Amino acid sequence: MPEYSDDGVFDEKSKSQVKRELHALQELGERLTTLKPDLIERLPLSDALRKALADAPKHTAHIARKRHIQYIGKLMRGQDIDAILALVDQLDASTRQYNERFHALERWRDRLIAGNDETLEAFVTDYPDTDRQHLRGLIRHAQHEAAHNKPPAASRKIFKYIRDLDETKRGLK
Repeated sequence: MPEYSDDGVFDEKSKSQVKRELHALQELGERLTTLKPDLIERLPLSDALRKALADAPKHTAHIARKRHIQYIGKLMRGQDIDAILALVDQLDASTRQYNERFHALERWRDRLIAGNDETLEAFVTDYPDTDRQHLRGLIRHAQHEAAHNKPPAASRKIFKYIRDLDETKRGLK
């Protein structure tokens, strides 16, 4: 049924716009097929869509996969797309949101290595699940490596530890 705005102007979507939106849902559905099963469980999806996503790897022939992706796109119409996109964007390395999170974690790592106990306390305030003793040991090791021009192995371990804490805090792990 056509929609009218308050000023009487006709506000119906064009056929092309509807097709673009449906193709976008198919593309999002295809991105969901690449997620790990434990992440799919966290998404607000219907049971039919969960089953279709689980069945996606079984379809290997080109036309069968294409048909299955179209089916997933059809099932996506009744889902909470904003909630799904919020989680997928945090996981997809090509999104701005992922890059911002990654850079924020790098800044934390650099501040911890260059900082003092106050910086560590600020970090623990943000991430209460932190094992202080373990993190302090990694920081001392990273400072020692930096002072002796050694490869930054401990710095990488700090980043991995911080990333794990962040993913746990956000519910991604």
